[in-house]
Amino acid sequence: MDFFYAFVIGGVFCAVGQVLIDKTALTPAKILVSFVTAGVIMGALGIYAPIKELGGAGATVPLTGFGNAIAEGVKEAVDRDGFMGILTGGLSGCAAGITAAMCLSFVAALFAKSKQKM
Repeated sequence: MDFFYAFVIGGVFCAVGQVLIDKTALTPAKILVSFVTAGVIMGALGIYAPIKELGGAGATVPLTGFGNAIAEGVKEAVDRDGFMGILTGGLSGCAAGITAAMCLSFVAALFAKSKQKM
């Protein structure tokens, strides 16, 4: 059932994104920022924790999960370090994901041949 819930939760996030692309004049950049911001807001309101518990990777992998990870990192760092946690918490909260993205992008760049777009 874990896979089913992950699929459903992730699918709902994707469906919302697709509706925003098809039915609004929002640019992809605005939709991206909206999803990250929605993750922060849902985390602050306590809505995202139950979604994350139920959906697992279906809730943590999309952009809303990234926003929630940043917010949770800031919250923990502020509790631990005070005011400086505002500046350091976001990166420490999602450092593993950022590091993985950077390293895997580098490895992909080693094997891919780049060419100029025309």
